[in-house]
Amino acid sequence: MSRTKHDIFIFIVLGLILVIGFIVDIVFGPVDISVQELSQAFFEPSASKYTYILNEIRIPKAITASLAGMALAISGLLMQTFFRNPLAGPSILGITAGGSFGVALVMLGLGSVTSAISISTLPISTNWVLILASVSGSMVVMFIVLAVARRIHDQAVLLIVGLMIANITLAIVSIWQYFAHPEQIKDYLLWTFGSLGGVSKQQLGAFSIAISLGMFSSFFLAKALDQLILGEKYAQSMGLNILQARRAITLCACVLAGTVTAFCGPIGFVGIAVPHIAKALLKSSKHRHLILGSLLIGAIVLLFCDVVSNAGYSVALPINAITALLGSPVVIWVIVKQKRLR
Repeated sequence: MSRTKHDIFIFIVLGLILVIGFIVDIVFGPVDISVQELSQAFFEPSASKYTYILNEIRIPKAITASLAGMALAISGLLMQTFFRNPLAGPSILGITAGGSFGVALVMLGLGSVTSAISISTLPISTNWVLILASVSGSMVVMFIVLAVARRIHDQAVLLIVGLMIANITLAIVSIWQYFAHPEQIKDYLLWTFGSLGGVSKQQLGAFSIAISLGMFSSFFLAKALDQLILGEKYAQSMGLNILQARRAITLCACVLAGTVTAFCGPIGFVGIAVPHIAKALLKSSKHRHLILGSLLIGAIVLLFCDVVSNAGYSVALPINAITALLGSPVVIWVIVKQKRLR
């Protein structure tokens, strides 16, 4: 089987798994709904008592899980290629923490002036404020990491710097919480656990548009990423404008990770683990293939995590705990693999 046919076969299989995972995620939840009842609620909404649960809760949550998984996976792939570091990712380099700081600016900042608000009841106009705040926070941290990267070329040290910057932002937020309204602190702490069910049907439009723009833009960056993976000097010799490429990749990664952070909380490990799974399956270095593969696998992974977090429980488990259980072994595998190669 040729490489192209192999990749097409993988994409078809991943697409089928994604469809199955989407259906399974809709079926499983605190309230047991059979496939027959689900079909009735979908095709005959007026005759089913589960129509509200399906349309207002489970379908929006499954769409959110799919889009969030895609966004985090692509953001992680962009970071790993850009820094040429297999352990780079939104959560490791502090981008997610920067997004959390932006969200805290909105949630805790508003709480100091007005009464406490819930993330799930924010009006549509505020959704874009939340996205802008989260993306801005992510970009501030990213630019700091980029500034450090110009002076430090050691990958391990750069990761430590990213973690320290993340710790600084989290420390500032922790101090901020001390002076915030108690109700606002409760909302923010619940948000930090990570949740795919916090995006309402009304908010899904803003969430989908922001994620779609980021994903669409990533495909235009594929050629630049193919060149950058061989080094900046090689990329320059091929006519690539390094400064423009750096800005575009940074903006794209921050929009994707920041939007997910704004609505779903800081979800870790997906952005680190999924690109490695895609590379292992596709055995390709072409970023058009890797972006599409990461996109599909990211959605599948987060749908699977959502099923696990909801199955058999009256209350959904924190999605962060599930993604950590899945992503940590992959990170360990990558570290061991890199050590063997040396």
